[in-house]
Order: sequence, then structure tokens, then C-alpha cells
Amino acid sequence: MKKVVLAIVLMMGFGAAMAQSKVAHVNSQKILDTLPSRKAAMVKLKEFETNGVNELKEMEADFNASYKKFTETSKDKTPLLLKIEEEKLMKKQQALQDREQTLNQEMQAYSQELNKPILERVQKAVEIVSDRKKLNYVIDESVTLYFKGGMDVTAEVIVEVLKLDAEAMKK
Repeated sequence: MKKVVLAIVLMMGFGAAMAQSKVAHVNSQKILDTLPSRKAAMVKLKEFETNGVNELKEMEADFNASYKKFTETSKDKTPLLLKIEEEKLMKKQQALQDREQTLNQEMQAYSQELNKPILERVQKAVEIVSDRKKLNYVIDESVTLYFKGGMDVTAEVIVEVLKLDAEAMKK
């Protein structure tokens, strides 16, 4: 009997604790889309990507020109010269593949570098709003399987993050 009473008391206490927890949600994409620093970061990242693509196009054009020259002149070459030219072509092709892989890694690293301070400001803004509204949890709509109604604090977070963003841009 004591165990049943204890279980009921524990369940009531847990229920009361859950009732006191306040949950809200935000639309993180909407928040990010309003930030001038995010837009500037996207421009920088796009510029970096364009430069990388141009570099790869130049390397590919060089490879294609070398390959064309090789195919046109291969009849006139000795087996040893053919082997040397083939090796040069393979090295160019390998360099192209390596550079593409390196550029992808560099792009990821640059993206993280640009986005880290932005995401930190968003986190800080969420904390400010959460403290003000005494929220225990703030869930991102984009990673939530289901939500209906509830407290949407996106607009308030946008106001705070814009303030933080403006301060950061001054520095």
C-alpha cells in the first residue's frame, strides 16, 4: 500500500513539474533569413565558391587541351614518349580531382567560420527571450516532427538577434 501511495505522489510531483515547464518554438530559417550578417556571409561564401569553380574550370580546360594534343600527336611518338605523356595526363587529372576535393573541404571550413558567430548570436537571442519569458525549452520548428499551436517566439528572437547582429557589425 505504501508503494502505491508513493508511486501516486511521485507521479503527481512529476506531473506538477511538467506543468511548470514552459515550451516555445521558433522558426530558425526565418530568423537567419532576416540577418544582414547572414546575407553578407552568403555573398562571401558564393564568391569563394565561384572562384573555386573558375579555378577548376581552368584546370579542366588545361587537362582537355593536353589530352587533345596527346591524341593528335600520339601517332608520331615512340612508346616511351607515349608512356611519359600518359603519366603527365594522369597527374593532371589527379591534381584536378585532388583540388576539387580540397576546395570542397575549404568551402565547408569557410562556411563554418562564417556561420559560427551568426549561430552564436541566434543562440544568445534565444537565451535572452527564454530568460525574459521564463521558458524551459525552445524548439526549432524545422526539426520538430509535430507541433500544434504553442508559443511562437520567433518574432521576439528576431528583434533580439538583430540587436546583437548590429552590435557585432559595429565591431
